[in-house]
Amino acid sequence: MHRLVVLALVGLAAQLVDGALGMAYGVTSTTLLLLTGVAPASASASVHLAEIGTTLASGLSHWRFGNVDWRVVTRIAIPGAVGAFAGATALSTLSTSAAAPWTAGILLALGVFLLGRFTRPLRPTRPRPVRTRLLAPLGLVAGFVDATGGGGWGPIATPTLLASGRMEPRKVIGSVSTAEFLVAAAASAGFLLGLGRSGFVLPTVLALLAGGIVGAPLAAWLVRAVPAQVIGAAVGGLIILTNTRTLLRAFDLEMSAGHWLYPLIGVVWVAALFLSVRAMRRTRSVDSTTAAVVESEPDLEPSVS
Repeated sequence: MHRLVVLALVGLAAQLVDGALGMAYGVTSTTLLLLTGVAPASASASVHLAEIGTTLASGLSHWRFGNVDWRVVTRIAIPGAVGAFAGATALSTLSTSAAAPWTAGILLALGVFLLGRFTRPLRPTRPRPVRTRLLAPLGLVAGFVDATGGGGWGPIATPTLLASGRMEPRKVIGSVSTAEFLVAAAASAGFLLGLGRSGFVLPTVLALLAGGIVGAPLAAWLVRAVPAQVIGAAVGGLIILTNTRTLLRAFDLEMSAGHWLYPLIGVVWVAALFLSVRAMRRTRSVDSTTAAVVESEPDLEPSVS
């Protein structure tokens, strides 16, 4: 019972992060599951099975509020599903000892990516059609990394589309979240083929779902109360720290390198949080200046008497 409560809290924490950032549910939940002792393949399989429910609810919500570009969804979801299925079957063939460093390495890279992403001011975007030649390979790579690393769809797809400057942020998050339903389903099918039913820890799946359902309304409050850039930097540092620990233990280096590497990560983490706050203030300053300029522009429309 105690373990199920811990797993529900994992799902709650992951949903809070994902609801605030539009990404990192899989990265956060898989990292925390690995810390509780779940095998890498089973952790990724269980997370993806739980994500079928969470992404369905998320996609329907985004569709209802007009945050979905269906052209983008169809062009990124199918390659993403192919990549996720291939990644799931590949991870299923690895032993637990071989899979742990691989999964931790991918999660560590994604943690570094998140840390860098949210310590810079957000760039304004100009909505334009996104090219298919970007969406197809992006979906394939993001889907493969998502399945093999237990997460990565959002951290790869969302910032890439935001950086393209061709979509509104709300439509990027809504479209990526909607497409993730097909990716999660394909990954689950791949794990079912490779691991069988035993690969899915059903109590873990149900606990993650329960935590996610509770976390959804709290995430709506969190995204308004706490800046996304601060949350992103905090989560990125947590992912880096926990997966560095996994890698050091896998290669028997914790005793020799941990005493200086852990404090170094702590210093970098604190610095990243400081930079994220400064970047947030710069972004707000630019937004307020832009709004003031727009309001001060004269109305050129002819008046009707």
